[in-house]
Amino acid sequence: MRRSSVFAGIAFGALPLAACVAPSAPPPRPAPPVAIPAPAPTPTPAPPPPASADWRDWPVTPGDWSGRPDGQGGVAAFGGVGRMPELSLRCDRTRGRILLSRAGQAASPSLTIRTTSLSRTLSTAPGTAGAVAELGARDPLIDAMGYSRGRIVVEGGGLPTLVVPAWSEILRVAEDCRG
Repeated sequence: MRRSSVFAGIAFGALPLAACVAPSAPPPRPAPPVAIPAPAPTPTPAPPPPASADWRDWPVTPGDWSGRPDGQGGVAAFGGVGRMPELSLRCDRTRGRILLSRAGQAASPSLTIRTTSLSRTLSTAPGTAGAVAELGARDPLIDAMGYSRGRIVVEGGGLPTLVVPAWSEILRVAEDCRG
């Protein structure tokens, strides 16, 4: 019994020491919330800069042409799927005009159109979808755009340069307008 009384005495004597433990530190306060700024909208990627001085070697702007009839004639539009067209041609049959529209806020009132056979600078006016130039339904520039070898370049107005393929939709709009 002697042994158990020694252990009991030590345990009983250690009890007051256990009560002398320093209080624990208070938990740290949470940091105030930090405002996370809203992400900036991502701009439409511009085509890469020209790889050569010859525009016929420049990469084509991503997108496709689409055509559709409309009450005034026809419309040909170039752009990415599910996005607003970058370039469009619309027939105004009653006036015998084709409206060429370039999307975006133009900084200057002109656009230059380059094809393999013809290059011309057109005066533009601001429109609801961007810069708009008017051409006669029989203007040779429309035919030059439709028959250009591979691509057409649309530049100016302080907007990114467009390099678009020369597809048949352009000539369909001209035919609709020419009657």
